[in-house]
Amino acid sequence: MSTRSLWIMGLVMGLGGLACEGRHDGPVATAAPEPDPTESAPAPTAPEMPAAPPIQAAREQLGRMLFFEARLSKPQTISCNSCHDLQHYGVDGRRTALGFKGRQGRRNAPSVYNAASKFRQFWDGRSPNVEAQALGPIVSPAEMASTPQRVLATLRSMPEYVERFGQAFPGDPNPVSFANVGRAIGAFERRLVTTSRWDRFLKGERDALTAAEKQGMKVFYGVGCALCHFGPQVGAASFQKVGRIQAWPNQADQGRFELTGSEEDRMVFQVPSLRNVTHTAPYFHDGSAATLDEAIRMMGRYQLGTELATGDVAAIKVFLESLSGELPKDLIARPHLPASTAGTPGPEQE
Repeated sequence: MSTRSLWIMGLVMGLGGLACEGRHDGPVATAAPEPDPTESAPAPTAPEMPAAPPIQAAREQLGRMLFFEARLSKPQTISCNSCHDLQHYGVDGRRTALGFKGRQGRRNAPSVYNAASKFRQFWDGRSPNVEAQALGPIVSPAEMASTPQRVLATLRSMPEYVERFGQAFPGDPNPVSFANVGRAIGAFERRLVTTSRWDRFLKGERDALTAAEKQGMKVFYGVGCALCHFGPQVGAASFQKVGRIQAWPNQADQGRFELTGSEEDRMVFQVPSLRNVTHTAPYFHDGSAATLDEAIRMMGRYQLGTELATGDVAAIKVFLESLSGELPKDLIARPHLPASTAGTPGPEQE
């Protein structure tokens, strides 16, 4: 059965008869027109998948090592996992991420889980996929502050990395390349998938959600949240202006406008997926909402032009809890990394 069919079946089953399955304390807004959810990214694949071919497995294993490799950074203290902690749902819990010399970044670090299903990468969508995205923070002066040359000198100084790149990219005349660093990390990130009771519901398992969660889903659709957070990913499929009805309080970051210079892109950001959202506070591109309750209320005010009732906020939050999946513990444990050699570049603080 296609993703489209599964989605429609799950939606119809979930919305049908909700009024008699749960009590809702507080007003339910008039149902808003529902967008076509089938235009979103496909639902994630469960981690229980067939064994990868040897080359792909070697690439994923190498990517896992590089994800945890702090020596890719200039000070040798920052890795991908520093801002996207795999043991904590792929986030660092900070309002905005910390980088080189403890510099405070401008944007909140989004979860790396299910990131490969996004239609674009970064808040402003400047990268098309996780392979390209993985290289950006490594060379960003505000993040890992390294250079391709330094990264390659580091990796080529350790025989185990040279061997692993050869296994991951056989036939490549130059396997230890900066592009292959991105390909390897991307291969690993594509395995970082969480599946939840929401996925079971989309596949037609009606009882996967509780009556309260189904009621919350009805409120979620009724107040208009799904106009932006649609599809199996519950977002991650479009760009939207933040502060659509009322101006967003923090105007320092102008979003895609800084990338394109187009007035229509001012304050436009990628709509994040709401998967695992109960575990990924603080929220929004600027980390301005410390709690999920606050984030839901802010979305009502600035995006929908309404002050959501307490009962509606609580109901939506209950539904969002059904989007949380279990972490792939066996995949995300910190791997053994090769020891530095006499030729490995040392840390730099300036």
